[in-house]
Amino acid sequence: MKKIVLLTVIAIAASTGLQAQDLKTKDVPEVVKTALTKKYPEATKVSWEKEKGNFEANWGGKSGEDNSVTFTPAGAFVEIVKAIKISDLPATVAPYIAAHYKGAKIKEAGKVTDAAGKAMYEAEIKGGDLLFDEKGNFIKKD
Repeated sequence: MKKIVLLTVIAIAASTGLQAQDLKTKDVPEVVKTALTKKYPEATKVSWEKEKGNFEANWGGKSGEDNSVTFTPAGAFVEIVKAIKISDLPATVAPYIAAHYKGAKIKEAGKVTDAAGKAMYEAEIKGGDLLFDEKGNFIKKD
């Protein structure tokens, strides 16, 4: 029993390093806040997270996360994810998930646009985000 508890604690501790960390606005570098204001002046009531070394700003909608923009610590734009209806995902996404992730339900969906202007789609399921190209072809699990 002690081994199970210890292994559970170790697993939780290891996994928390990969999850997003909520930040206070004062803890976000000025260069990042300035980059957000220049690129998205409409962003208000912003909440911040640190994920994979980058800074993520979230704002808009009922949940406050209709828009999610990622910047590097130097303030370079990485990507924006705009929330969309699950029904607005390409038609091939739901069948792919049903075939490869048995019993998984899509919780949220988003359209991702990276710094180069390339668009992708994101489907959030329990256990991670699945990325698809504009035609709905699976790219990777994030």
